[in-house]
Amino acid sequence: MRFIFKTDYSQDLRLARHEGHRFWYSALALALLAAPWIFQEYWLAQLTFVLIYGIVGLGLMLLAGYTGLFSLGHAAFLGVGAYAQAFLTNAGWPFPIALAAAAGLSAIAGVVVGLPALRVKGIYLGIATLAFGFILEEVFARWESVTGGNAGMNVKAPVLLGWTVSSGAPFYYLCLVIAVVATLAILNLLRSPTGRAFVAIRDSEISAQSMGIHLAYYKTLSFAISAALAGIGGALYGHNMRFLSPEQFNIIQSIDLLLMVVIGGLGSIHGVYFGAIFLITMPQLISASKGILPAAIAEAPGLKSLVYGAVLVLFVLFEPLGMYGRWLKIRTWFSLFPFYRKGMFKRQKAFQKSDRLK
Repeated sequence: MRFIFKTDYSQDLRLARHEGHRFWYSALALALLAAPWIFQEYWLAQLTFVLIYGIVGLGLMLLAGYTGLFSLGHAAFLGVGAYAQAFLTNAGWPFPIALAAAAGLSAIAGVVVGLPALRVKGIYLGIATLAFGFILEEVFARWESVTGGNAGMNVKAPVLLGWTVSSGAPFYYLCLVIAVVATLAILNLLRSPTGRAFVAIRDSEISAQSMGIHLAYYKTLSFAISAALAGIGGALYGHNMRFLSPEQFNIIQSIDLLLMVVIGGLGSIHGVYFGAIFLITMPQLISASKGILPAAIAEAPGLKSLVYGAVLVLFVLFEPLGMYGRWLKIRTWFSLFPFYRKGMFKRQKAFQKSDRLK
């Protein structure tokens, strides 16, 4: 078990807490940089999708895992960013400016959704975000002059400094840079007073308000940041797919995004990427297993939904901390063996139930 003795205030400011972090993160960075030479083109494309969904998952994790506000219509923000990026890029806007505009429009949409969140919470907030998702999906289908309607919309390749970033390794590196910047930004945000205010709201709104935290401001800000990251992910998603249609941003997509952060591990930045890997690889595993399954099961139209639902139920029942939580338990078991205690990860119940006073 590694014990960290802090002797300098600067140690609290470091993202890497010890030499082990520096080693493994450096190894991961080298592996990601060498990915175009390691993986075939198909798997590189899947890794690009992991990075894109990871960016979107960072926003949803900030909203659900750190602020405690669940969204069942997050695909709508993904769609706003994708269509805004496609429209502006096709109109000749430079890629960085179009990307910033797509993030800004998605953030505005997040504020529009965040305002009703000031009065509702729990399942009612989920219903409100779900309704917003249905409304925007209909807008995408009806606003043909901008989105192309149900006929779809082609998306040009991004252009940086006169250089067209085509699919494959160049676009992968573009997604990698944006994913790293977004991850570092979220990590620093969570260490700031704003991030601590988000966590305080998640744990107890009454306690947070009693400490002077402005609930309306921080809830709306959380929605705006989450939607902006979803918009950036949507912009990259549009460039990667090269074609957009309203069916790509429906309720199923929203459920997949929420499933990603829940299975990856709520309240964990690592869990975002674990969940993104799960979301991308699970369809591949289902397709590969159809050859060994009976024909009646392999050809069933709802096989994917059944597997996803079963996996979610199993995680909720047996591993509520998600994939990253399971990894922490395995790592701790090896660190403390033979003194590992089974219940050491259970949440402590000895805190004031101030919410019951409402």
